[in-house]
Amino acid sequence: MEHLSKAILKKGSMKASDLLEKVRSQKPLIHHITNWVTIYDCANIVKVLGASPVMAHAPEEVSEMTGIASALVLNIGTLTAELICSMKIAALAANKKNIPVVLDVCGAGATKFRDDKIVELLDQTKINIIKGNASEIARVAGMDVNTKGVDSGKVDTDLTLLAQKLAEQRDCTVVITGKVDIITSKNKNFKVKNGNEIMSHVVGTGCMAASVIGTFAAVGDDLAEAACAGLCVYAIAAEQAVKLASGPGTFKQRLFDCLFCLDSATVDAKQRIE
Repeated sequence: MEHLSKAILKKGSMKASDLLEKVRSQKPLIHHITNWVTIYDCANIVKVLGASPVMAHAPEEVSEMTGIASALVLNIGTLTAELICSMKIAALAANKKNIPVVLDVCGAGATKFRDDKIVELLDQTKINIIKGNASEIARVAGMDVNTKGVDSGKVDTDLTLLAQKLAEQRDCTVVITGKVDIITSKNKNFKVKNGNEIMSHVVGTGCMAASVIGTFAAVGDDLAEAACAGLCVYAIAAEQAVKLASGPGTFKQRLFDCLFCLDSATVDAKQRIE
């Protein structure tokens, strides 16, 4: 699989900057049912990319809101049974419309309730992209691992093979975020090596990554390539932002600024994708 993805990149058929320009020109509406802790940051990251965020959670309107959206992002970070009900309604509406559904399995492995609700979503709706850190994805794939709240626990296995297994099992694209981001579908495998360690010190960078993935998936024909491009653009902006920041607080402010100002030439020069 790695040989296939490298060949694609060598031919120039996938550049992260191409999809960034599509986001900015098409301005897709991205519907979120997401984490209350980071909801503002998720809305902001979509907006600075050039798209439009909407955060509708009420079961009475989620289907209708999904009907006018170009992608749906679900994040179980602040999970309740009622929220899962809304997520199912919205996901089924997205499936009917044939728009991509991103599920951030935030905190998978932390509690039985959380694990059970993830399985319900995966079994009862079609999820197109599953996103999480190493231990979250390992838990969803059936491994006996624990997650430290929303931080990744230790996973003693080949993460690329783990992602491939889950992608085949659930017929979807799987994204494992970390020092190196891994993006896998049934026939493609990418690694994004952009980014900076300071991202792990800011609450919300993982949730924002899911929003970025959803935004790029809304305009991409291939979901693995879209997820890869989105994470690459996001991580390049982080590399730019850390140069201007004095710590995690100013980094987040600069991240929004750098993503808003990011141009195609910089993305082309800086992208590190295998």
